[in-house]
Amino acid sequence: MPVGRRESARSGSTPPFGGPVNARRRHRRILLALGVLLLSVLPACGDDSDQTGTTSSTTTTAEDTTTTTERPVTSQVRSYFLRDEKVGPVAREAIGPAVARGAMEGLLQGPTEAEQELGLSTTVPAGTELLGIAIADGVATVDLTEEFASGGGSLSMTGRVAQVVFTLTQFPTIGSVLFEVEGEPVTSLGGEGVEIGEPQTRADWESLTPAILVESPLPFDEVTSPLQVTGTANTFEAVFQLNVTDGEGLIVYDEAEMATSGTGTRGTFDVTASFEVPRPGVGSVIVFELSAKDGSQINLVEIPVEIS
Repeated sequence: MPVGRRESARSGSTPPFGGPVNARRRHRRILLALGVLLLSVLPACGDDSDQTGTTSSTTTTAEDTTTTTERPVTSQVRSYFLRDEKVGPVAREAIGPAVARGAMEGLLQGPTEAEQELGLSTTVPAGTELLGIAIADGVATVDLTEEFASGGGSLSMTGRVAQVVFTLTQFPTIGSVLFEVEGEPVTSLGGEGVEIGEPQTRADWESLTPAILVESPLPFDEVTSPLQVTGTANTFEAVFQLNVTDGEGLIVYDEAEMATSGTGTRGTFDVTASFEVPRPGVGSVIVFELSAKDGSQINLVEIPVEIS
């Protein structure tokens, strides 16, 4: 009967998902499958972690492989040669803190070909070597090989002593110089008996110092405006002229300057020259004194520079 069929259908039909018991079983099977899946995945994850750790521990970074080498400090120093029987400085390079040694080694190497073309020469005998420098209480004791005391007359002997004295006394810690040859103190040099037993200062060698001594800039320096010009002078009433020329020889600066003293007493000067440069190139820094007698240029010194 229709009613019976409905009852039979209601009582004998399978509930959705197989009924409550079957549903619980199905859930257990699903959970079991998920558990197996997780167990199969976890070891693999653990392997990835280990590999990552191993990779990171063996990876070498740029910081690990890069080695830093400190460059030695270099500084410009002056070595003094002779021009027209007067001292004149040129630029040399000292490596490291031993600047006095660097300046002396530059002196013993002699002037370059370009410096010789400017008229610079040396009376320090070829083959002279530096054995040592000791500085105490403002006095530098310089020890040179026997070549330093060999050959030459009075002018040669006085010239070489002045070159060493000016080269070493450029430094504020050195006011005077004592000489040794092969480790033994020297009281005089040569047959003329140039006396150097006492500490030698620049003032002791005024006769070999130009009336206007420019110590900056130096030959072949690269310069721009404003240009600082420093040195010493012993001129009439402490006055001297300063010219600067550009790459075509045009005067771009022309002024009278003054040292701190003059007329028999050497003074210092520190001038800042400002100018425009129409033509960059090889120019000059020129110093001279105007003759009180006729106004002509005397005691002239010209220093070639690369000007821009």
